[in-house]
Amino acid sequence: MELRDYLRLVRKQWMLIICCTTVTVGIAALVVLRTTPTYASQTTLFLSMTQSDNTPAGAYQGGLFSQQRAASYADLVRGEAVTRAVVQDLGLSMSPATLGGKIGARVLPETVLLEITVTDTDPTRSQRLTSAVAEEFKTFVQELERPSPDQPSPIRATTIDTPTLPGAPVTPNPSRTISLGLLAGLVLGMGIAVLREVLDTSVKSAEALTARTGAPNLGVIAHDSDAQTNPLVVHIEPRSPRAEAFRQLRTNLQFVDVDRHPKRIVVTSSVPSEGKTTTTCNLGLTLAQAGQRVMLVEGDIRRPRLAEYLGLEGGVGLTNILIGRVSPDDAIQPWGDLPLQVLASGPLPPNPSELLQSRAMQHLLRELDDRADVVLIDAPPLLPVTDAALLARMSDGAVLVVRHGKTGTDQLETAIGNLAKVDARLLGSVLNMAPSRGPDAMTYGYGYGYGVEGGRRRSRAPGETVGVT
Repeated sequence: MELRDYLRLVRKQWMLIICCTTVTVGIAALVVLRTTPTYASQTTLFLSMTQSDNTPAGAYQGGLFSQQRAASYADLVRGEAVTRAVVQDLGLSMSPATLGGKIGARVLPETVLLEITVTDTDPTRSQRLTSAVAEEFKTFVQELERPSPDQPSPIRATTIDTPTLPGAPVTPNPSRTISLGLLAGLVLGMGIAVLREVLDTSVKSAEALTARTGAPNLGVIAHDSDAQTNPLVVHIEPRSPRAEAFRQLRTNLQFVDVDRHPKRIVVTSSVPSEGKTTTTCNLGLTLAQAGQRVMLVEGDIRRPRLAEYLGLEGGVGLTNILIGRVSPDDAIQPWGDLPLQVLASGPLPPNPSELLQSRAMQHLLRELDDRADVVLIDAPPLLPVTDAALLARMSDGAVLVVRHGKTGTDQLETAIGNLAKVDARLLGSVLNMAPSRGPDAMTYGYGYGYGVEGGRRRSRAPGETVGVT
């Protein structure tokens, strides 16, 4: 991923990052509040060697000897010999091991200075313990290094810094703890955001869609929160960006094959709720507005929605014709003052697949070809049932509607495979419900008169109902 990809990811997943940061900062603040304050008192001892040789060579050897000893003394400060003596002298209720856990000692690099630190929940007691540990350690060194009871020790420890009285606790450190919580939240949020992006296999761009399908992308339709209540955007808002996107789809579809223009076209999708019926209706309206004779056919006789969206009666239609109950003239309904006719589904049959691949269906499609310049068939999704593949095989090709950010690449590939199994032609794809704002915005309003007439939506046609499938 490049820098701009990370910036886009931050814009897209900023809520997730903020939530993770808030949680980790909250945990850090809780840790600070629940941690008992601990104070540290410190003193420094100077280790020197008592000797009679005051020559430079002797002083150098004495310094080396003191440094070597100092490295070992850092561990002895916490030893039981020193801590037991401190516990007895001060009459402490804690054990020598507990006191040893409070003591820290280190030798300053390249020096003979031994730094002793004692921590405690009480600042005064911390200072008192530090002083006692230093004094007991000096006595311990004298006894440890004495060659014999009647000879002095060659090593002497001298206090050069008296134990300090701590004014502020060393733990908790609110600023450091909160900063670490903030950093951890940012890292965790970005990590989860990147992981979600990597694991998300949904289609998010027209380029990726074209690469997956191997067919041209015919249009990108923007997402509209009002589409569920006003699906016929070409009729209700003819100058809106979404209406223009459907007109662009109409234009691109006419250039799919200039040598043999597809006349009988199936509009389908991989799974439900990708907007195929809305796309079929608006595409049919734009074709009719361009002067072409359009026949909209409800090919989804399992969950029909076409007549409902167009505000027409769907009780008589395709299934009535296929079983010979009515003629096409009695079932086909005109829509508005456009050269647009609609064939609804009719009663739902128990055997949809058998009806759609019957000879009666083939004969009906040939008759509809004579009645219209373009026959658009709204078919069911390709993955749940075989109806769409059967209809696509009997047509000039299929247009696959794909929902931005929802349709997975595995679903897309399976749908394309279902078409290929029946030797159906994929004319192209439509990327539907694409975001028009934010980091993944794919559609643009250029300002050439787009907008809602009069500052508000036009009303629907009489009897017009709504929905999205």
